[in-house]
Amino acid sequence: MPHGSDSAMAQASRQIKATAQSGPMRSTKWDTSKIMSGFSIAIKGGLSAIDAQDWDSLATGEDENPFVSHAFLQALEESGCVAPDTGWQPQHVLLYDDQERLVGACPLYAKYHSYGEYIFDHGWADAFERAGGHYYPKLLSAVPFTPATGPRLLCQSLEAQRALLQGLRQITERAEISSLHINFVPQPNDDLLDGTDFLLRKTMQFHWQNQGYSNFEDFLSALSSRKRKAIKKERQAVLESGLTLRRLSGDDLKPQHWDAFFSFYMDTSERKWGQAYLNREFFELLHQRLRDKVMLVLAYDGTEIIAGALNLFSQSRLFGRNWGCLERAKFLHFEACYYQAIEHAIEHKLDWVEAGAQGQHKLQRGYLPRETYSLHWLSHPQFHEAIARYLEAERAGMEEEISTLMSQSPFKAC
Repeated sequence: MPHGSDSAMAQASRQIKATAQSGPMRSTKWDTSKIMSGFSIAIKGGLSAIDAQDWDSLATGEDENPFVSHAFLQALEESGCVAPDTGWQPQHVLLYDDQERLVGACPLYAKYHSYGEYIFDHGWADAFERAGGHYYPKLLSAVPFTPATGPRLLCQSLEAQRALLQGLRQITERAEISSLHINFVPQPNDDLLDGTDFLLRKTMQFHWQNQGYSNFEDFLSALSSRKRKAIKKERQAVLESGLTLRRLSGDDLKPQHWDAFFSFYMDTSERKWGQAYLNREFFELLHQRLRDKVMLVLAYDGTEIIAGALNLFSQSRLFGRNWGCLERAKFLHFEACYYQAIEHAIEHKLDWVEAGAQGQHKLQRGYLPRETYSLHWLSHPQFHEAIARYLEAERAGMEEEISTLMSQSPFKAC
């Protein structure tokens, strides 16, 4: 339970400050400190130190986002994908009220690089280092390797969210860490950010919205004739290639399916990035603990699995995550990643499909540009102001780009 004093926070600050000089801490247990009237915090060095039921009571919310569940985040840690040795040091924050009841939580990591985040700040790091500062370690609240929107301040009240946000900043400031970043948050409301100096960054992804379609043909009918014909041509080409696609979830998923998908994932990772973020053990843990939240699309050439696309879903959203293949059939990527996801969303009455990072080619397939959001706080005042000016210009450019892309929408004009 939370106990401690300002001197305890000072001790914690010295610990994390030392990591910038000596590398990742092996002991990550921190004491607690009062952050504002009526609340206190504790910092835990891993999900194994936090009761799963307690965490999920805060994390699931109305939509039960799978990525902030205890099971998903712990699988990343237990498999070794997230660890100090990989540059992700868990520093999860718990928030307690004055009755010592758990009222908030936040997935938090000390980061020693900027890989696996999908909100790019390499330029910020370079500028700060050139000016003589130490950008790393920084603090990041995010789901590792997952560019999916969802809650990061896991609280049931606005008051607790504000306290947690203030606590995160206080940790960063007192520990003399360069910066705090909170990635892929839902659109922040003014009540949350009022009186803070967090910087709002707007980026963009392509999302598909279910307009109450009864089936895939109903969706196609909403498109312009040219785009509708193009999609039908692509889907027909996959059919004529002799490939069969299956969508598997829950107990229909078997070890051989994961073995095949992992080989595709590794092939794609090695070709695109030179290394894979996730290992086979992670996918095994995902199967054990969250297979009812998984939708795996597999492409078969006869009895051989030649390609696959991994999705997870909540009550309202399908999240496209990873894709890979051994044979590159024409249009197979679009079918497995985009059209199968749309069909699944329509059949299960999901409102949205988030197709992951990047990819303007998604636009002509019904995925429209949408703003995504992150919050940032930089401890150096002049650096903070410089980033604020940069983000102001970036937001204007992003809004203009989205407007231009929306003018190219494949949907019929209203």
